[in-house]
Amino acid sequence: MRNGVQLITYADRLGMGDLATIRDLLSGLLAGAFTGAHILPFFTPFDGADAGFDPVDHLAVDPRLGDWSNVAEIAATGDVTADLIVNHISVESAQFRDFLARGDDSPHAEMFLETGDVFAGGITEEDLGRIYRPRPTEPFTEMTLADGSTRRMWTTFTPQQVDLNVGSPRAREYLSEVLGLLAGAGVNQVRVDAAGYAVKTAGTSCFMTAETLTFIEELCGEIRRLGMSPLLEIHSHHEDQIAAAALSGRVYDFALPPLVLHTLHSGDAQALRRWLKKAPRNAVTVLDTHDGIGIVDVGPDKTRPGLLTPDQIDDLIEAIHAASGGQSRLATGEAASNLDLYQVNCTYFSALGGDEDRYLTARLIQFLSPGAPQVYYAGLLAAKNDMELLAETGVGRDINRPYVSAAQIAERLEAPVVRRLLAMARWRNRHPAFDGRFHLGGGGDSELHMAWRSPAGLVEARFDLAAGTFAVDSDGRRIADWDEF
Repeated sequence: MRNGVQLITYADRLGMGDLATIRDLLSGLLAGAFTGAHILPFFTPFDGADAGFDPVDHLAVDPRLGDWSNVAEIAATGDVTADLIVNHISVESAQFRDFLARGDDSPHAEMFLETGDVFAGGITEEDLGRIYRPRPTEPFTEMTLADGSTRRMWTTFTPQQVDLNVGSPRAREYLSEVLGLLAGAGVNQVRVDAAGYAVKTAGTSCFMTAETLTFIEELCGEIRRLGMSPLLEIHSHHEDQIAAAALSGRVYDFALPPLVLHTLHSGDAQALRRWLKKAPRNAVTVLDTHDGIGIVDVGPDKTRPGLLTPDQIDDLIEAIHAASGGQSRLATGEAASNLDLYQVNCTYFSALGGDEDRYLTARLIQFLSPGAPQVYYAGLLAAKNDMELLAETGVGRDINRPYVSAAQIAERLEAPVVRRLLAMARWRNRHPAFDGRFHLGGGGDSELHMAWRSPAGLVEARFDLAAGTFAVDSDGRRIADWDEF
């Protein structure tokens, strides 16, 4: 993977709504700003119950978007990240439909996880209370087979997404098939979706257990043997992310987005500074993604303190709601059919009240933090909350998943805040200092000093977080206007 800024985007929500659009944007209007793209699930179908994360056929590109040759075309000009949806598959998949029709006589029967596979003697209330889950309801669904019998299946996220039994040979063969296709299309990096939930073990939380880490380590080894790099997606306590970073090529720094917002809303950089001292250096940094702004990533769990206190988290959530004019409140928690109650749904630009200077300050902090930056397509365009789409679908996450026409893309790319962001990204991609070492300086509570040094270059930035401003010196030259670079 190149040490540069990567775009995160859906194929269907930009321009013509296909993979060719992404290729054309990266080589055209966005040339030099991104060294590649994370293309969110483009499998069949891309518009299922969970926007592609519930594949009916994980082995096929949805023909409405293109085919595997289109993925290869993008990979020929830059890095490509694609998803391995490791925890589950759609109940509409051919494999699960065959299981429903034939029961244990189906060759796919062992692929799917039943409650009894984990709790052979039956599950107790105590067992259920231990299970870490992203939604308030039970992670099980009663399914009726063709012969009238019922099976209690694991469905961690929704009843439309049945969990895989990743300990079975058939499930591992299935995942290996997907990885082989990704490698054949030139994918460089595999985002392992919902990795922390993949293994369920009786007597545990069934999340990020010792057994989970063993599975992750084995899977990451397989990904590397195919010439790709693994990227773990784990929303959890920050110490779990640090532990996972030791097993993977990269892990998401999901603590950074809420910490930057906390810093800019409160003017206090102490929590951010503490995190930057110990954050994984093999991270992929984000401010926004197709999901919401994670809160669990900076909060405490039952036994470990968080990066922010409960009071600071409450203040942060209220600050986001206030900055967005209450729009995020309408899309968060139980307000709008949310899969995950631990996230605030809001565009990052709206979470900062549409303040362009503070937004660019946030992006510069991201670009200077240890790791490889990714920028979500809505964040690239400094998009405000899409309240029309939210009203149309009733899905909270859609507030930050806009459909953007070719004309709207061209218009937004001329906006001053977007032009400055693109100039910043191009500078980040080509400056040799970022191939060196990261340095974090001191300062007062509202100050942050960040630097990168290599034999070929030096970048230094000083932030006044109370004012939401920054000053950058690039090889001793003060950057007065990003358009100069």
